[in-house]
Amino acid sequence: MNFLTAVHTDIGIKKSTNQDSALILEAQSDIGNVLLTVICDGMGGLANGEVASAAIIREFEKWFKNQLPYIITIQNPKDRIFSSWEKIALSCNDKIADYGKRQGVAMGSTLIAALFLGESYYIINIGDSRVYCLTDNVYRLTKDQTFVQREIDMGRMTPEEARVSPQRNVLLQCIGASNIIEPDFISGKLEKNQVYMLCSDGFRHIISDAEIYERLNPQILVDEKVMKDNAVYLTELNKYRKELDNITVALVKTV
Repeated sequence: MNFLTAVHTDIGIKKSTNQDSALILEAQSDIGNVLLTVICDGMGGLANGEVASAAIIREFEKWFKNQLPYIITIQNPKDRIFSSWEKIALSCNDKIADYGKRQGVAMGSTLIAALFLGESYYIINIGDSRVYCLTDNVYRLTKDQTFVQREIDMGRMTPEEARVSPQRNVLLQCIGASNIIEPDFISGKLEKNQVYMLCSDGFRHIISDAEIYERLNPQILVDEKVMKDNAVYLTELNKYRKELDNITVALVKTV
């Protein structure tokens, strides 16, 4: 499988620092191209969120360079991929929490990562950053680990109520600020002419799925320049509509 990629991150209109961090890495292997995409959203209400998000990104970069070359030689690598990612998440949770205690600050970050390997994708999710797949429509692959999502699942809140709830940004867990980390793991089959979108919550609060599809569907994204330009367009649309958070989006198209 071959890939087209683009990534865009923006400080937004209110915050003094960009607490989001993003990573795209690609390598050649005996089974074809391998691509890793990671987005971490440092918690806006916590101090030094950019430190926490960048620390997680560095661990995934080291994993890609040092562990993945061995893992891809395994016939069925899913369990090894997910177990090694869980170790990264748990280790980062301990290290960031300890660092925050020494500095006297609270620190945390969400994590969303997607590995594209062979004919499969593998995803880890902690928090409320998201992964979508765009084909004939916009399909969300991840479920938010948030208070409002739990309320929706329990039938105590509708999706419409969740969108305007003052508690919509309350996370059930995040790396560095939770005593227990329980990642969600997702895997599936890759096909050509799909678009995978990873984003922090600042990217998707104010724009609709229809607007995302109009600018990011597989037919529109013919090359990496169009991918980048349309990612910037939607980011600026978010800012025009007064989104207050940092905004980050990464795009992967299978070709």
